[in-house]
Amino acid sequence: MLRNYSIGDVFARFMRLKGYNVLHPMGWDAFGLPAENAAIKHGIHPSDWTWSNIENMKRQLIELGISYDWDREVATCHPDYYKWTQWMFLQFYKAGLAYRKRSYVNWCPSCETVLANEQVVNGRCERCKSLVGKKDLEQWFFRITNYAERLLRDIEKLDGWPEKVKIMQKNWIGRSEGAEIEFEIEGLGKKIKVFTTRPDTLFGVTYLVLAPEHPLTKEIIAGKPQEKECLEFIEKMQYLNEIERTSTETEKEGRFTGGYAIHPLTGERVPIYIANYVLVDYGTGAVMGVPAHDQRDFEFAKKYNLPIKVVIKGEGVDIENLQSAYEDEGVLINSGIFDGLKNTDAMKKITQYLEQKGFGRACVTYKLRDWLISRQRYWGAPIPIVYCDECGIVPVPEEDLPVLLPYNVEFKPTGQSPLSYCEEFVNTTCPKCGRPAKRETDTNGHVYMFLVVLF
Repeated sequence: MLRNYSIGDVFARFMRLKGYNVLHPMGWDAFGLPAENAAIKHGIHPSDWTWSNIENMKRQLIELGISYDWDREVATCHPDYYKWTQWMFLQFYKAGLAYRKRSYVNWCPSCETVLANEQVVNGRCERCKSLVGKKDLEQWFFRITNYAERLLRDIEKLDGWPEKVKIMQKNWIGRSEGAEIEFEIEGLGKKIKVFTTRPDTLFGVTYLVLAPEHPLTKEIIAGKPQEKECLEFIEKMQYLNEIERTSTETEKEGRFTGGYAIHPLTGERVPIYIANYVLVDYGTGAVMGVPAHDQRDFEFAKKYNLPIKVVIKGEGVDIENLQSAYEDEGVLINSGIFDGLKNTDAMKKITQYLEQKGFGRACVTYKLRDWLISRQRYWGAPIPIVYCDECGIVPVPEEDLPVLLPYNVEFKPTGQSPLSYCEEFVNTTCPKCGRPAKRETDTNGHVYMFLVVLF
């Protein structure tokens, strides 16, 4: 701690000596899961734990002689501060940038609570060492994906940034151009949407793969002989993180759902699988299997004895005895009216044909995901939303901020937000119609600290 804070202090003193007015405040990023978990571990109320730590650290900094302007001290857990984090949430909500949806989160079955990625160490809870799984919850998000293109454009304007850092940022955003294609599920009356960067290989599809957590998975397997085996596989996947599931070193593993989809252009029945290498929150959570022209699909097809159909002929390639997927350029074969086209030309033409027939569309997707801000925990800023049976989701009026975090709450985790058991907090009136309503019981930890600074 001494090194970090003394460096800043040296610089502040140096600039004062040069005649500058120096803003040198101290702030405490005090809300969030780590503080609450530490309080639980020590059997202390999170508020008492946090403020006592702030007092202790402040005392040390004063004794060190660090020249902070303590009149400007802020703490993110103080109502005067989190009033403005709530205000900012309302601005995002009004602009359509804050929304609610279901999503999987890290879940510790022993602590009965949500964990941040940083609190999962080698697949286990950092506090109790229990194996961490996933849980499907309805939560609040920010639409940061709306700004993916702008972020990509702005990266090029960053003078002085190392090129490798720019590349890392671009890969993090992960822009992909391709097509979204619809496959009707046989007998279910619903469609699976898949995203692919290779619409030129559409005639080579011999199976579809859903993420185990895909919302259609349980509908497809319901009542089929494969249901029990698939449910066990879904449960198994809850205890693997995304890096493990998508690593090239991880063996591809899946289960047949017992269901089939109908190929939109050939009418062929295509078996539907679930597999470890498909993630529910990337793309559409479903991919088309083209084993002849994708190595990952090739390995999967070999393992489960699925057909391999070549639709791109490369010069000198033995299409009868493929030892690996052919992923280079070539000429389309076995592709109906598109035979003879260069595959690079066929990408656009097949996409246009799908659009004409109503089976798909050109599409851009990103690895960047919307920002999950909800926490089903106590120690955070209450999200300023009210639920009314008549009016639905209603934002708390700005003049009623802050929505105060109550002190007298049983904060030990039970699987739901501790605030949900605090009647004096939950029960309120609708700001629109005045009828009885319920407050949102999810909280947000420290995320807005950075948003407020940027704003």
